[in-house]
Amino acid sequence: MQEISLNILDIVQNSVRAGADTIRVELFEDIPTDVLSFSVEDNGCGMDEEMVARVMDPFVTTRTTRKVGMGISLLRSAAQATGGDIELRSKVGEGTFIKAVFSHGHIDRQPLGNMADTMTSLISMNDRIDFYYKHTYNGEVFEFNTKEMKEILGEVPMSDPTVAAWLREFIGEGIANIYGGVEES
Repeated sequence: MQEISLNILDIVQNSVRAGADTIRVELFEDIPTDVLSFSVEDNGCGMDEEMVARVMDPFVTTRTTRKVGMGISLLRSAAQATGGDIELRSKVGEGTFIKAVFSHGHIDRQPLGNMADTMTSLISMNDRIDFYYKHTYNGEVFEFNTKEMKEILGEVPMSDPTVAAWLREFIGEGIANIYGGVEES
C-alpha cells in the first residue's frame, strides 16, 4: 500500500467482512514525540488465538476469492521499516483490535493519504455500520460519530450522494482545523 489511509481502508474492510456493526478508527499524530499511530477496533466475529498468530503470514487469508492476504503483513512491514510495529488482539465473538505505530518523521514512512476520502467512502458504502472516527494532531482533536449523525438524518441514508458530499467536506474541514487550517496530504 502506498498510503497509510489505504492500510486503514483495508483493515476496516476486514472488520466489515467480520460482520461488525460498530467500528472505531483512531488516528494519532504527535510531532514532538515523533509518533503516528492508528487503531481500528470492531465488534465483529473475532479470531481465535491460532488465527491471530497466523494472520501475520501473507499466505494466510479467510477470503475465498484469492489465496493470499497481504494487508496485515504489509502493514507490519511498513510500520517496522520506521521503527514501529503492530499490535493485534482478537477474541472470538467479541471483535478485533489492531494498532499500527510509525515514526512520524521517518524517511520510510508512507504518507498518510486522504483520511476524509477514506472515511467518507467507508461510511457511505456501509450504512448499517456505526463508525466512530477520532483524529488527534499535536493535542488537537477532531471526532465524528455516525450514530449521532444517523439520528439527525432520520430516514436519509449515509449513502445518499448529498450526505456523502457533505460528510467529505465536514471531515475534511475538521481534519484541516486540527492541522491549523491546512488540508492533510
